[in-house]
Amino acid sequence: MAASYSASYSENRHGGAAGRLEQAVRSLFGVDLPVGLTAWDGSSAGPADGPRVLLRNRRALRHVLYAPGELGLARAFVSGDLEVEGDLAEGLRRCWELAGVAARRPGRLGLARWALLLRTAIGLGVLGPRPRRPASEARPRGVPHSRRRDRAVIAHHYDAGNEFYEFLLDPRLAYSSGYWTSDDPGYTLADAQEDKLELICRKLSLTEGTRLLDVGCGWGSLTCYAAERHGVRVTGVTLSARQAEFVRSRAAELGVADRVEVRLEDYRELDGARYDAIASIETGEHVGEVNYPVYAATLHRMLRPHGYLLLQQMSRPGPAPGGGAFIESYIAPDMSMVPVSRTLDHLERAGFEIRGVEAMREHYVRTGRAWTATLERQWSEAVSLIGIEQARVWLLYLAGGTLAFEDNRMGVNQVLARKVG
Repeated sequence: MAASYSASYSENRHGGAAGRLEQAVRSLFGVDLPVGLTAWDGSSAGPADGPRVLLRNRRALRHVLYAPGELGLARAFVSGDLEVEGDLAEGLRRCWELAGVAARRPGRLGLARWALLLRTAIGLGVLGPRPRRPASEARPRGVPHSRRRDRAVIAHHYDAGNEFYEFLLDPRLAYSSGYWTSDDPGYTLADAQEDKLELICRKLSLTEGTRLLDVGCGWGSLTCYAAERHGVRVTGVTLSARQAEFVRSRAAELGVADRVEVRLEDYRELDGARYDAIASIETGEHVGEVNYPVYAATLHRMLRPHGYLLLQQMSRPGPAPGGGAFIESYIAPDMSMVPVSRTLDHLERAGFEIRGVEAMREHYVRTGRAWTATLERQWSEAVSLIGIEQARVWLLYLAGGTLAFEDNRMGVNQVLARKVG
């Protein structure tokens, strides 16, 4: 994806823009550059092996100047002003370790450090007007988690085009963590997703004629699987018009259209007959912490007594509830990821009995790696489908997300709950 800079690296090992940046990092944080660095003037610094950050122009640093930290770096990468040569995930890992070092340094930036930053910026000619934000950055309007804003946020990510998701995902278009039951080389992402779907059906005790509500049904992986393999009558609910069209078409292709109903509606609009079982597969993250009691109460109300709820949901330990500045700006604005204990508390307060919790963090690592491998292997096709900027968004999203699961900064759990009484 990026041109080789090995020649300029050997000729300009010290000095130049890269050398000044290396000195600034050392003075500010007391550590060496975690990755190689090649600047717009051809100068290079940092380790010779491993990933290498390529600053195409001064604007790459200007992004960070106006939006320090993760968001500025993401804007520089998405816009193409910054590229990474080599293993992107490894580069992110090393930079994350540097961020941890910076966070552990006592106190805030003092006057001397601010002066150093200013001198470096002036000396490199970085000062200038604010760079234009990439077009792919979300700009949601309205009250967070209002019905109108939720629809717009979902459309931003999920209505990008069914063709791209067919390219990236398994044949059933399961856009959630798989369940990997084998290390055999012939065992694929498609196998892991089918094993996940079967695991859900087994936990919910689905049998022929069971009425299942699939909240946030996506492209119908569970909806169609349950109808096809277990004879279940399924109602799928989504906010994405493109997804709803796809599920109806897929159900007709599989010959289960008579057992599948797809509704384009918000969970707050759910009403009518109760269901024997309910599934919510990586949907609760979009609900928001403030609305989660309403979400849990709605699921409880729509379930018949003694029915089961299977909730698969991402979690995040500690005080950071969202997916980070990049995720919230480019992938899922208003996303809320909380410790699994808080989700269990919401379910219990709604009247559910918790029957089991299964951690699946390691499974998301393998799932993310499979998606990333597809994107990297067929990069040109991805660009032709969604454009270079969106393709960069996805590359950063998949590499960073997979790393977050690997480092236990994010988790995912299957929660089985029952409506008793």
